[in-house]
Amino acid sequence: MRTEQAYGTCVRITREQARNFSYGIRLLPAPKRNALSAVYAFARRIDDIGDGDLAPEVKLKGLENARSDLRAVEAGTDTGDPVLVALVDATRRFDLPLDAFDDLIDGCRADVLGVDYPDFDALRRYCRCVAGSIGRLSLAVFGSPDRARDEPIADDLGVALQLTNILRDVVEDLDNGRVYLPADELDRFGCTLKRDENGEFVDDPESLLALLEFQAARAQEWYERGLRLLDVLDGRSRACCAAMAGIYHRLLTRMALRPTLVLKGRTSLPDWEKALVACVALAGGTP
Repeated sequence: MRTEQAYGTCVRITREQARNFSYGIRLLPAPKRNALSAVYAFARRIDDIGDGDLAPEVKLKGLENARSDLRAVEAGTDTGDPVLVALVDATRRFDLPLDAFDDLIDGCRADVLGVDYPDFDALRRYCRCVAGSIGRLSLAVFGSPDRARDEPIADDLGVALQLTNILRDVVEDLDNGRVYLPADELDRFGCTLKRDENGEFVDDPESLLALLEFQAARAQEWYERGLRLLDVLDGRSRACCAAMAGIYHRLLTRMALRPTLVLKGRTSLPDWEKALVACVALAGGTP
């Protein structure tokens, strides 16, 4: 398969499925846009394995197959798979840290196995696997004068985005039998996240809102760390990163101001607001 066709497949996947990231990716010049689309397409493949309706043992096998695909990418093998073909080329061009995908696979394995999070240290490690990994891969595409210095910052931004996802998806995750909020913090606020037969939370409303406000405040602290990445990026890369992070940051702000939204289901921004954030980022604004 020709590399151009392979990238075209990845760009199409990104536009169709990256509901938030695509707004930023579009701001990149073509080589970086193609490479980041390849990163997203493979990451999405891994996520879809972990989130599917198959039996756990089938999912775990699928994740190990994805790890084998990753080894083929490292070897530069032409498998004929368009996503892998594009990823091989992107790795050659941008020196992608492919071991970050191993972290993502490990994080998805934790989801399949139903790993619990007794405290924030455990949750932070999970966030670094599933989102900090994408931050490190994105930084490789964006470029930086000192990757060793800047990778931890990109990792911090990834954690901020994942903490936003966790807050946004509290109800949806509960429906799927998953609780990501640290157990010791649930105890501290006297919350159980249990619901009655009508789907209403049985916890004291004030305690529950205090818990959510605490989670939002901590996520904001991680944005303050991670958004320092903008200072080291070139103009178009900065715009891309600012747009992607800005959409999630604005979403966090909305939930922090109205934490009751979290208890009603997934919160999202309308398309016009996402486009506005991207325009502000392109003009050099900060999310």
